Amino acid sequence: MESSHPTGKRTVLFVTTLPAFTIPFMGSSIYIALPTIAEEFSMTAALLGWVATGYLLTMGMFLVPIGRLADILGRRRFFLGGVFLYTLSSLLTALSNSAASLIAFRALQGIGAAMVFGTSLAILTSVFPADERGKALGINVAAVYSGLSLGPFLGGLLTQHLGWRSIFWLNIPLGLVVIGFAFWKLKEEWAEARGERFDVMGSILYCLSLVAMIYGISLLPGSTGILLGGTGLLGLSGFIGYELRAKSPIFDLSLFRTNRVFACSNLAALVNYSATFAVSFLLSLYLQYTKGLGPQKAGMILISQPLVQALVSPFAGRLSDRIEPRIVASIGMALTSIGLFLLTSLNENTTMAFIIACLILLGFGFALFSSPNVNAVMSSIEKRSYGVASGTLGTMRVVGMMLSMGLVMVIFAVYIGKAQIRPEHYPLFLKSSKAAFTICAFLCLAGLFASMVRGKVR
Repeated sequence: MESSHPTGKRTVLFVTTLPAFTIPFMGSSIYIALPTIAEEFSMTAALLGWVATGYLLTMGMFLVPIGRLADILGRRRFFLGGVFLYTLSSLLTALSNSAASLIAFRALQGIGAAMVFGTSLAILTSVFPADERGKALGINVAAVYSGLSLGPFLGGLLTQHLGWRSIFWLNIPLGLVVIGFAFWKLKEEWAEARGERFDVMGSILYCLSLVAMIYGISLLPGSTGILLGGTGLLGLSGFIGYELRAKSPIFDLSLFRTNRVFACSNLAALVNYSATFAVSFLLSLYLQYTKGLGPQKAGMILISQPLVQALVSPFAGRLSDRIEPRIVASIGMALTSIGLFLLTSLNENTTMAFIIACLILLGFGFALFSSPNVNAVMSSIEKRSYGVASGTLGTMRVVGMMLSMGLVMVIFAVYIGKAQIRPEHYPLFLKSSKAAFTICAFLCLAGLFASMVRGKVR
């Protein structure tokens, strides 16, 4: 049995962790390449937004349904299929010759990413015993956060020296390595819910509602965004009512009603991503606009955060194997809140040392929260629901990202309007950034409450 041999566990950790870095890396690195892409394809701002939004939409749509299907049919096959689809769509995206084809292939990438993230944590949890799980999940989470945070820096270097297509070309050899190792080493299949029914109607209702909500958020603060977002929320309410009556739901809501650890840990993850995802985006603009740094120098400063995350996350995961994950994660959320409050004091004269210190504190807080929180979620449910739990966590991440960026866009619209950020708007940009950091800091404090009341895993 693959999971019984140390080499097997190390192989599983490698195979699941490499895409855990590359997929978030590419997802965040594409943001810095958007101006170059817009110039090549003569894309409007609205159309350009779909390069990112199309990817997030499809990933958010399919994470939970795919997690449930993987529990029934086998996680290995879905994971392998996801890596293959993501690698293929990277090739197609690199070869795109129009805006329409680029957006379509990005949406296809989102489905591949959903197949990977809807199964990878479940496979890791199946393979590693409880006393080693935190360490493995910590390494995996470190890869995710490092990819998200390093993306803008490395993506900027690739775009500047090799063109934006090089970001997608980079994914192809990495994907082939994962596929090769998985076919060679991963022989076991995991399907603890084999034979159970798949809820087709619930999946359709869920997907359509999430599309309406996330697309609505991308259009805020306009009336269409409010209408679509509200429709999406109503649809999700209907989905919850339907799932409570379904015999074989895709989303086992009893996990939220009867499992406080699962419910509060997922809520804490949603709040954490909502409060923190836009930090790198805002600081990148601050360093370039307010401080006048170039992209490469700004990236060198921003890299201090992912370095700390990558170093501390495995340690935090191991710590959550020995200490109740709730305690470690809550300390991390508290440190993150402090870091966000410190950033509300940014002005034209803020020193680089202060900014780097804030980033180090945020990186430390992110690391202490993330892997113990994942450990708490995956240790609180039965094996038959690992795929659903993995998909749920992934959905919290995607929706949190969208909420975080949606919040920033709404604040920009209020303070700056539809104008481009030119030198005469820098003071307004600074005010809007401070407002965003203030809201995110208080949001993180609210998430700290959810983290603290989740209960014990052991």
